[in-house]
Amino acid sequence: MTDPPRADVAVPTPAAERTDTTVRAAVILPWERQLRELPGVEQPRAAEARLAEAVGLTASIGLIVTHTAILPLRTRRPSLLFGEGQVAIQGEAISRNDIEVVVVDAALSPVQQRNLERAWNCKVIDRTGLILDIFGERAATKEGTLQVELAHLAYQRSRLVRSWTHLERQRGGFGFLGGPGETQIEADRRLIDDRLVRLRKDLEQVRRTRGLHRSARRRVPFPVIALVGYTNAGKSTLFNALTGAEVSAKDQLFATLDPTMRGLRLASGRRAILSDTVGFISQLPHELVEAFRATLEEVSEADVILHVRDAAHPETVAQRGDVIKVLDDMVADGTLDPGWPERTIEVLNKADLLGGVARVPPRDGAVAVSAVTGDGLDTLKAAIDRRIAEGMEVANYDIPPQDGARMAWLYQHGEVVERHDDDAAVHMKVRLLPADRARFERA
Repeated sequence: MTDPPRADVAVPTPAAERTDTTVRAAVILPWERQLRELPGVEQPRAAEARLAEAVGLTASIGLIVTHTAILPLRTRRPSLLFGEGQVAIQGEAISRNDIEVVVVDAALSPVQQRNLERAWNCKVIDRTGLILDIFGERAATKEGTLQVELAHLAYQRSRLVRSWTHLERQRGGFGFLGGPGETQIEADRRLIDDRLVRLRKDLEQVRRTRGLHRSARRRVPFPVIALVGYTNAGKSTLFNALTGAEVSAKDQLFATLDPTMRGLRLASGRRAILSDTVGFISQLPHELVEAFRATLEEVSEADVILHVRDAAHPETVAQRGDVIKVLDDMVADGTLDPGWPERTIEVLNKADLLGGVARVPPRDGAVAVSAVTGDGLDTLKAAIDRRIAEGMEVANYDIPPQDGARMAWLYQHGEVVERHDDDAAVHMKVRLLPADRARFERA
């Protein structure tokens, strides 16, 4: 492995962008060298790529990044995370660049966050706090707002120690020995706990409502196809290209938070429902996975999962691993069934950036497409058709000739493989989804 890039990279801000309202930020990436030097340990993504992602996340909430640094860590210090010399050097750069916010691309403990703010005399947020800020800004629906607030309060609850530092916080004892500061922290924690209880009840209602919607779709029913993938892999652009919808699709991390569904007509004539979902990211905070459970349940109910990858991204393999990790975590907590890989199709998107579909390195079972140019979309639809057909069951029915309604239903919801008519009955061999077959035979 090569050494990490130089520890300090200045990012100048054009004079035209410097206004009285500009908030100047620094992005600092802790880089643990020993993690990539251990034999047999999966190598993490390159430092420069990880830093570029953090800069993109920071810029997406309107901060102007004027200073970046990659700081190698031999060990994590409980008080500051970094070494004292590193903190001092970065403090000089922060002061020199008039920086107001420092983003540390790692999980900071409350103590580390407080000590770094004191050392650098500015606001410090970690990776979890940054992603929560982005989600809070992008949430557009009532459901999205609830989910973001739940995640934010769960995160803030553990950091109340940073508040009320001007008051006493004596530990132990009874009565008033705790001091007024401890009393205030306890009061704040009770308020947060009460709000968390209300939010969880509201989100439980959201889950029930989504469950009713899924039940209604199963009664129709149409196969459900869910898009998953790393943030900014082009899911929404592909969603629009396949369905003709006009969902917001920007070259921006986490441009989509709330799931959207549209109808899709496949080459076989079969109708399906396509669902666009929130993007994943490396080291996705646990609070967000927990809060967005109602949204992620759409993936668990899908008949086909399209794992959309940015084939042109230099870290596409690492991004694939991050998405699979989140899906495996969903299996571990019972949200997703272990058989999800069998109903997943990898979609290698952004082929236009590599010179076309033919230039994308082949991968077994994967389909290369360009959602922007439309190249490869017919191949993808055919692959979806085949995957849906693989999950179908073949059944034989003898239907009275006068029962045209039942025959029409089979033509509409299944694939009639064979048909033979005689005076007694219409003999039909039909391929149906398991849910459709159960519904037909109950009628």
